Amino acid sequence: MRLAFSTNAYLKYPFEEAVARIASLGYEGLELMADVPHAWPAYMLEGPKQAIRDAMAKHGLRFSNVNAFMMHAVDDHRQHFWHPSFIEPDPNYRRVRIDHTWKALSLCAELGAPHITTEPGGPIDPSQTRQQAIDLFVEALKPLAEHAYKLGVGLLIEPEPDLLAETTDQYLEIAERVNAPSIGLNFDVGHAFCMSEDIPSQIAKLAPHIKHYHFEDIAATRVHHHMVPGLGAINFAEVVEAIKKSGYDGWITVELYPNIDDPDGAARRAIEVLGPMVKGA
Repeated sequence: MRLAFSTNAYLKYPFEEAVARIASLGYEGLELMADVPHAWPAYMLEGPKQAIRDAMAKHGLRFSNVNAFMMHAVDDHRQHFWHPSFIEPDPNYRRVRIDHTWKALSLCAELGAPHITTEPGGPIDPSQTRQQAIDLFVEALKPLAEHAYKLGVGLLIEPEPDLLAETTDQYLEIAERVNAPSIGLNFDVGHAFCMSEDIPSQIAKLAPHIKHYHFEDIAATRVHHHMVPGLGAINFAEVVEAIKKSGYDGWITVELYPNIDDPDGAARRAIEVLGPMVKGA
């Protein structure tokens, strides 16, 4: 297993500087945020794409993932992460999310990254039933899954509290209906903890689906707020041992986007806590 850090904590830094800082702290990989200010896919010319490749090569980092969950560029006043979602009642606004994901998949392939992560269907609108929302989500995902397959990259769904698929088991409901080899699970350990899931059991159960992990800590209250590992209530030694037993040998990305005022400090403390566990695994 290898540790990466997400650039969504480095919104105040140009991409190359973020790469240099992450590499200097000892991480082997980087999760690229497919959003402003680093890599909004809609209008990326070849020059900026090559600059990303050059920065990664210069500092010896590899891509762990492309994060297409966040959409700061749209600047929806309700929530920059969730809206627009795959289940927006307005089909034109829903299309903004679909088109963004299509372009993020293409960018992922062009940069040589293994997969993208995306939202699990946004908040259910009061005008929708859960079944209607699931139907919209599945309808949106099927052509995207085919696009991902043709490109040779993965399309990973990330369950999150308060959204359509909140739990890892609810991911299965979606994945079974989409029924595509390119679909996988991004197992966010903090989100699973918020939902009171038995994390080691779910890791064992869902091992064939898990293609990537997000790590962040969560307080004992289980309120969804990303904390530096070691500052919350998650037993990471137990989690890493469960991952090891599952046979997973891929990337674990530390995702600490609330720490934009001190991303270096957060990244340093995270690798101090997680590094010995992951290398030992």
